[in-house]
Amino acid sequence: MTKSICKCLKTSSLRERLRQRAGTLSGGEQQMLAMARALCLEPDLLWLDEPTEGLMPAMIARIRETVTALRARGVSTLLVEQRVDAVLPIADRVAFIENGRHREILDVSELRADPALLHRYVGVGH
Repeated sequence: MTKSICKCLKTSSLRERLRQRAGTLSGGEQQMLAMARALCLEPDLLWLDEPTEGLMPAMIARIRETVTALRARGVSTLLVEQRVDAVLPIADRVAFIENGRHREILDVSELRADPALLHRYVGVGH
């Protein structure tokens, strides 16, 4: 997988910033860098904590594309995300946690069939 990651970086906007300090990158570029660094370890599971926070829609779309590509390569991804709309299209299952306690795990198909469930947990839908 490392070769495909390196190929991805060569074509990404990060390629242009190889000599730039990470702290001076945009929020989206920092997220891409964090993902790339994690992927260099060739994980079976990638855990992303709020990867869309503060990002413009184009960068959110790139993160979704990356997660979808990783899934195709056999890498499982656990997304901790408050923006359900940003990750629901690529999710298989959704776990709702409230006040640090697990409340429910649902297949995405169940959420699509009953939008009231999303409204109950995160105040969207319905």
